[in-house]
Amino acid sequence: MPTAIALAKQFHAELVGDGSAELIGLAPLEHAQAEHIAFLSNPVYRPQALASSAGALIVSRTDLEFIQAASTKLRTFIVAKNPYATFARMAQLFARSTAHQYAAGIHPQAAIDASAIVPQSCHIGPFVQIAAGVVLGERVTIVGNTSIGIGVRIGSDSILQPMCTIYHGCEIGARCIIHSSTVIGADGFGFAPDFSATAGEWVKIPQTGRVVLEDDVEIGSSSTIDRGAMHETRIGTGCKIDNQVQIGHNVQIGAYTVVAGCVGISGSTTIGSHCMIGGYASFAGHLTIADRTTISGGTAIIRSITEPGQHFTGVYPSMLHAAWEKNAAILRGLDKIRQRLRFLERGKTPSDH
Repeated sequence: MPTAIALAKQFHAELVGDGSAELIGLAPLEHAQAEHIAFLSNPVYRPQALASSAGALIVSRTDLEFIQAASTKLRTFIVAKNPYATFARMAQLFARSTAHQYAAGIHPQAAIDASAIVPQSCHIGPFVQIAAGVVLGERVTIVGNTSIGIGVRIGSDSILQPMCTIYHGCEIGARCIIHSSTVIGADGFGFAPDFSATAGEWVKIPQTGRVVLEDDVEIGSSSTIDRGAMHETRIGTGCKIDNQVQIGHNVQIGAYTVVAGCVGISGSTTIGSHCMIGGYASFAGHLTIADRTTISGGTAIIRSITEPGQHFTGVYPSMLHAAWEKNAAILRGLDKIRQRLRFLERGKTPSDH
């Protein structure tokens, strides 16, 4: 087990205190014991940090000074510029040491086309179907009950959890994680209206593009990423997509953008890099969203955002239902109120019109 001394050195942080005791993992401030590491990244939780029994605390320089001034208790601190990110990297280290490791090999109940390239270092679980022309990188793990379509390419060290579906021609980069029941490369929602006939119809537009996930992308469970209509849908390096997210055809998402659960992104929308999109947000199609834009949860975006670094919120705060009904009645009458104000500004009353 590592010590705080070793961890501080490995993650380029400063050690304050003894730090020679071995640590078995991370825990929340209120539950951590002497063998655990905890972290403080928000000053709101300083009281919990003061009361914590953690064997080591990951803190910022400012929080270190506060805790030392408020308590005489001898502690071990790992001082980092970004305690939250340092915690996350340490958590990865401990998770790797305890995670289930899939042994290399092909399960006898997997079905693999003879033309597919599957290195010996890969793990292919039961009931996996790998079609013609598929190319897997080294140490790819496909856990089970997953379908990989014709010509798919998957980069080294990527993991596909059970019951994923990767349609033909799609490309997944290195070190990607695709969680269960996700579908990548289904047809985009493309139909041309033709109402010239009496009945009318919606004419399907063939979706002949593909989906590309660049390196280090993670896709949550039951998310869907549609293939491009004629080109490609692309998710940039390091993007993190939550559960139950719908990404339409031809969408382009820049590097290191994070998208929370139940977001819907309509076709041909381009989202910049380092954006943060809250849960249940929605985007109309054919929009452009600038880099480092933050969208609050539940916000509907219907126009492009061209200035980087802005924060948009369009959610009305919750209230008692009776109060909401009164406000809704006022909203329905806003147009009449506006007309009345215009008359009053002109020195008239509505009856003078």
